[in-house]
Amino acid sequence: MSLQETINADLKAAMLAKNEVKVRGLRAIKAALLLAATEKGAAEGLGSDTEMKVLQKLVKQRKESAEIYQQQNRQDLYQIEKEEQEVIEQYLPQQLDSDEIARELEKIIASVGASSIKDMGKVMGIANKALAGRADGKTVSELVKKLLNK
Repeated sequence: MSLQETINADLKAAMLAKNEVKVRGLRAIKAALLLAATEKGAAEGLGSDTEMKVLQKLVKQRKESAEIYQQQNRQDLYQIEKEEQEVIEQYLPQQLDSDEIARELEKIIASVGASSIKDMGKVMGIANKALAGRADGKTVSELVKKLLNK
């Protein structure tokens, strides 16, 4: 079953269960996937890579909004963003923790032969492909900088 079919089935189940939090999160996913599918230049049907990028973008938006709401002491809006983020994250692959990301990056750095921060572009190119969907790009970037500055 494709991601869109799964989302539709889960949305229907959440509506029947009157789970407003899940309905809100699933509607956000469905809207974003529909928008991505109808964008100019989009291929017929979305590939799983594109679907994962859309979901990661949604999670990133929710995290950033939640941070802003927390800084402004808007707990009501912060709570909504965090709830939607949790719903969306259920459809992403299991995220790696910092230690696992660092181990993967060390292997990539060794395979590329990177020795300084000047090689960051080479490492990031391979790392983004290898860790796609399993690690946040910002975290990967920070860890690469840290590892190359040793």
